[in-house]
Amino acid sequence: MAGLTNFGGIAAALRQRNFAYYLWGGAPSLVGLWVHRIAVLWLTWEMTHSGTWLGLMSFADLAPTVVITPLAGAIADRVDRRVMSIITQSLAMLQAIALAVLFMMGLIDIWSLWLFTLVLGIVYAFFTAARLAMVPNLLPPEHVASAIAFDSAVFNIARFLGPVVAGAIIVGWGVGPAFLFNASTFVIYLFALFRLRLLRNEAGGRRGSIVGETLAGMRYARDHAGIRPMLVLLVAMAVGVKSFLDLLPGFADAVFHRGAGGLAELTAAAGLGAFTGAIYLAQRGTRKGLTRLTMTGLLIGGLGILGLCATDIYWLALAAVFLAGVSVALGGTGTQTLMQGVVDGAMRGRVMSLYGVIYRGGPALGALVMGSASDLIGLQAAVAGGGVLALGVWLWIVRRHGATAEVLERARV
Repeated sequence: MAGLTNFGGIAAALRQRNFAYYLWGGAPSLVGLWVHRIAVLWLTWEMTHSGTWLGLMSFADLAPTVVITPLAGAIADRVDRRVMSIITQSLAMLQAIALAVLFMMGLIDIWSLWLFTLVLGIVYAFFTAARLAMVPNLLPPEHVASAIAFDSAVFNIARFLGPVVAGAIIVGWGVGPAFLFNASTFVIYLFALFRLRLLRNEAGGRRGSIVGETLAGMRYARDHAGIRPMLVLLVAMAVGVKSFLDLLPGFADAVFHRGAGGLAELTAAAGLGAFTGAIYLAQRGTRKGLTRLTMTGLLIGGLGILGLCATDIYWLALAAVFLAGVSVALGGTGTQTLMQGVVDGAMRGRVMSLYGVIYRGGPALGALVMGSASDLIGLQAAVAGGGVLALGVWLWIVRRHGATAEVLERARV
């Protein structure tokens, strides 16, 4: 196994021209996306002071991912994924510019803001399918594992840097400039997308109806001896572990009585854990042993969640949240790396779109169920149920490690 100081895999991936363009061009856009989301939620609150409207905005952002991404995956298997990315990112840039201009002209109301958010959600449903399918086509197969993990590390940095940047822009200049900042980051990303080239074009052209091809992708994933257990693990990770991130405000306030400062510290601990896990995977640079490590990530997540729910000692909670963050990276990035390594190229868009739906939609479902249950049995008891789910699935899947690893870790483009 690679050591913690072996960063050759990361360096080798970053030396690949196409991946370097993709990564460094996309990093500012990721920050811009989080700035945009925070600005939308803040503007929603300023307009309505309504928790219901905050929920509706989140729904408009999320629902297209769950509904459309599987269909978009079928399209990504038909067309040039780089071109699909360029089109979707161009549309997202135009959306941000239009929203900024209309806001500054005083022509935005809450319904039009919701509609803009829904449109962006639809655009990103298509982009998610294109991006997940495109990354392995940017560099030689031996560098894909490090590339996916380092991409995850950059995403986690942007996830926590973006709200900080958003706060500074909104306080200093207002919501309109925050939208313009997001729009400006697309210029960098689009330049990068135009410059990179796919080493392998897996587009298969038209073969049947979009719905039929989507269902074929689902059957392929269901019947694949390696992908099927990874999707089960991913469901447990997304619903049972990752959903705790959306419930941290309740822990910070009601459990540990630390207020906004405690929320920031708990969130930072989770982010640091996720970044640490992603960097560890990136420096490994290999799929050998990754199946066991990914399964171990689910175990760590279950224990971390139960630790968070069992203590009222704040520093222990920070440690538990850190472990849960590590788990999210090991489980989420590990499953993606393993699935990318064995999926048939012609099915990549459809199968990885299932990954995108689960990894993004699962936490929302988990947070909804646990949040509702917390009104009856308390927040800690409700969230502990997620830890129990994670440990239960770990007990089921670890018994299948040998056969699963044999399929997932074999050499393949």
